[in-house]
Amino acid sequence: MKKNQSEHRNSNAIDFFNMNHEKILFCQDQKSGLKAIIAVHNTVCGPALGGTRMWSYKSDQDALVDVMRLSRGMTYKNAISGLNLGGGKAVIIGDSHSQKSPELFMKFGEFVDSLSGSYITAEDVGINPDDMLQVSKTTRHVTGLPGKKGDPSPITAYGVYMGMKAALKFKNGTESLNGKKVLVQGIGHVGLYLVDYLNKEGAEIIISDINKSAIENVVKKYNCSVIKPNDIYTAEMDVYAPCALGATVNNETIDKLKCSIIAGAANNQLLDEKQHGQQLFDKGIVYAPDYLINAGGVMNCYAEIHGISDKKVMEMAGNIYQTTLDILNKSQDENISTSLAANRIAEKRIKEESLKSK
Repeated sequence: MKKNQSEHRNSNAIDFFNMNHEKILFCQDQKSGLKAIIAVHNTVCGPALGGTRMWSYKSDQDALVDVMRLSRGMTYKNAISGLNLGGGKAVIIGDSHSQKSPELFMKFGEFVDSLSGSYITAEDVGINPDDMLQVSKTTRHVTGLPGKKGDPSPITAYGVYMGMKAALKFKNGTESLNGKKVLVQGIGHVGLYLVDYLNKEGAEIIISDINKSAIENVVKKYNCSVIKPNDIYTAEMDVYAPCALGATVNNETIDKLKCSIIAGAANNQLLDEKQHGQQLFDKGIVYAPDYLINAGGVMNCYAEIHGISDKKVMEMAGNIYQTTLDILNKSQDENISTSLAANRIAEKRIKEESLKSK
């Protein structure tokens, strides 16, 4: 779930009126400096669960685009993962390095609480378990707290790893990553754990990040090479693992990409889900849908809410392997993009749950 930059690229790519959000709450408090947006997309399968990110957006419009896309993604993520949860997300507009305060997070908690449990929050980009502890002082609708399940990044990375292996199995007939060139874009929390899994299996790891100190630390610990951000899309690789930016798969990059598989932790990897999902399918690049394979984090939060053991959570994340294979086979059998195949499975569950409630 942790990435280094915001995941919007083009506000015009969003059709606000057709995203079918149940509610969007704009939150502002002059005393604490809080400026935030909470988006509840769908609660058919259960209360909307999704993390809060803190980011210095260029504009309020960019923040709104981000939170709307991310909250919709959470609906599909939770549905396809079989969780009794809906989809929501929150963004706090500000610099996570200089503008945090207990007062800001407690005021944010009050806004979360005003939604009466229809939205449950957790940490995301720019937010940590200690911040959620402050939020928990004014609402009980929060997860990812210190001393409980905490940072979901290790589980997220494990799910991505399993989804990647499933994509390799589908494409090559073997799931082994030994000797495979994997480019990990973004080595924040999730990316770092993913590198560890890849290293243990003998993958040839290439890393890229805008944080030079993070790069240095990873290179010291693991046998990997480094590539400049501008050179990512023309690099020779077997697997492209975007774990930072969203919307990196777009008109500018698809024709350049030399990978056979895309499997990473970033949300909203496709700038235009329909168009770019189809382009990857036509080009023969296997895309493991992001909202499926990065679902380990939300599984971790779900486990905290329901008192599920750590062992069981790992089993749940491990099931991402089979679900990924099911989606890839559905894509092949129906001659549709993998993103469309995943959406249809998620939408089927949402429809079934909706009929049950009538």
